[in-house]
Amino acid sequence: MLQATEKEYLDPTITEDTTTPSSNNTKLKKDWSSVRDIRQETNTFGTRLLENKDDVWHHNAWDHVEWNEEQEKAAKQKVSLQSNNPMKLEDRQIFLKNPSEYWNTFYKHNENKFFKDRQWLKIEFPELHHTTNSESGNQKIFEIGCGAGNTMFPLLSINKNPNLFIYACDFAENAVQNNKEYDLKHCKAFVWDLTNKGIPMEHIEPNSLDIVVLIFVMSALCPNDWVQAVDNVYNMLKPGGLVLFRDYGRYDMVQLRFKEGRMLSDNFYVRGDGTRVYFFTSGWWIIYVYVLMFN
Repeated sequence: MLQATEKEYLDPTITEDTTTPSSNNTKLKKDWSSVRDIRQETNTFGTRLLENKDDVWHHNAWDHVEWNEEQEKAAKQKVSLQSNNPMKLEDRQIFLKNPSEYWNTFYKHNENKFFKDRQWLKIEFPELHHTTNSESGNQKIFEIGCGAGNTMFPLLSINKNPNLFIYACDFAENAVQNNKEYDLKHCKAFVWDLTNKGIPMEHIEPNSLDIVVLIFVMSALCPNDWVQAVDNVYNMLKPGGLVLFRDYGRYDMVQLRFKEGRMLSDNFYVRGDGTRVYFFTSGWWIIYVYVLMFN
C-alpha cells in the first residue's frame, strides 16, 4: 500500500483550514483524510470525485482531480521562484547537520499536545486494523517516526489480538520519552534513526516484520539518506510484508506556501521550527525499491 498526496489540493487558493464555509462559519471536526472521507460508508479507494465544481469547498481535498494548464503553470512558477532564491549555503549546513535536535525541541515544547487520533487509518490502511482482530495470529508492526504514538496508541486501544506486537521509534528522544503509558506486552518504543547504517538488531530481527508504517517520515529525511532508509526497511520486512506509506506530494499547498529562502534543495525545505520536509511524486518509492532489489 503506497500513497502520496500528490496535487492534494484542487486550487492554489484553497488553504488547509478545515472550516466548511457557512453562514455562521461553523467549524467541523476534521474526520476525513486527504484521500478518503470516513464519514461516507465506502471501502473503495479514490471514490471522492469532484463532479460538481460548486462542491469544491465541501472537503479539503478530492480524489483524481486533474489540474488545468493554468493551475499547474502557477504551481511550477511558485516552485521555480523558491528554487531561484534558496537558503544561503552557510545556513543549509546548519539544518542538514543534526535534524534530530529540531525535532527534540519540537517534542519538548509540544509533548503530546499535538497528538491526533488518526481516524482515517482504518479507511486508508485497513491492513492495520485487520491485525487487531482476535483471529489474526502473530503480527509484528513497526511504526517508524512514531512521534506521540499517532498510529500505535489508536491500534492498541482497539486491539483484540493477544499476539499483536507494535514497535515504535523516533530519532527524537523527547518524542519517545513522552510515550510513557504503553503496555509492554504489546509494544515497545525506543530511539532510533531510520538513516542509521543497519537495523536496530537489539529490538528487531531481520525479515521479521509484517508491516512497516511510514507516515510523514521520509519527507523529513535528506534525499541523500533515502537509499539507506529504504534498505533498512527492506531488511526488516518479511517476504511479502507491507509498507504503509503516506507523505507530502509535489505541489501540495504546504509546498506552495513556502517563502523564499527556505529551500534546501529541489523540493526540500526547512520549516520555521527548523524541521525539514520534502515533497514527493507518486512513483518515488517504487523506484527506490527497484534500485535496492536489482543492484
